[in-house]
Amino acid sequence: MARRYDHSREELHKMILQEARKQVIEVGIRSVSARKIAREIGYSVGTLYNFFKDFDDLIMHLNAQTMNALLENLQRVDLANIETPEQRLEMLAHAYILYTRKNQNLWNCVFEFRLPDENKRPDWYREKIALLLSLIANIIEPLFGDHGDKAKMASAWVLWSSFHGICSIAYVERNDKIAIETAEEFTNNLILNYFQGIRSRAQK
Repeated sequence: MARRYDHSREELHKMILQEARKQVIEVGIRSVSARKIAREIGYSVGTLYNFFKDFDDLIMHLNAQTMNALLENLQRVDLANIETPEQRLEMLAHAYILYTRKNQNLWNCVFEFRLPDENKRPDWYREKIALLLSLIANIIEPLFGDHGDKAKMASAWVLWSSFHGICSIAYVERNDKIAIETAEEFTNNLILNYFQGIRSRAQK
């Protein structure tokens, strides 16, 4: 390991986040601490706080990286020739399922980590959540027309939360293939019934 102060600020910032990521992957967020991160990179805890306001801020930045990676993954899904909103959302959901299965502890960290005051999430973090929700919102937009923005975003939240819940339940299964197939089956069922409900209300 290099001696202390052998790294530039940019290198050290990257090291801190890389070590935090490594520990979350290996043991989960509940077993990670600033002290453990500092010890593994060979710096003091105080050094971490030259880059982050506190441990909460550090994990928020780590979670932002996870959401960026997920967003990039989902944006690569080719939906151009998929005919219906249901089919497009199924494809997006399946990509989501695969990502969360391969990155379970990182994604659990996004949902399990809670700030003392959730209303104090920084704007840049809220923007990342909004980008993820917009992927779902854009797919389901045809179901709501031009005047259903509020209902559309509420539905995007419901669907995103439901996808996560389905993954959490299915992933109790240790076998990757069975867990993914179970999550996909549940998700397809959710989408089918949710869309039927939206269309039924629209016809009343």
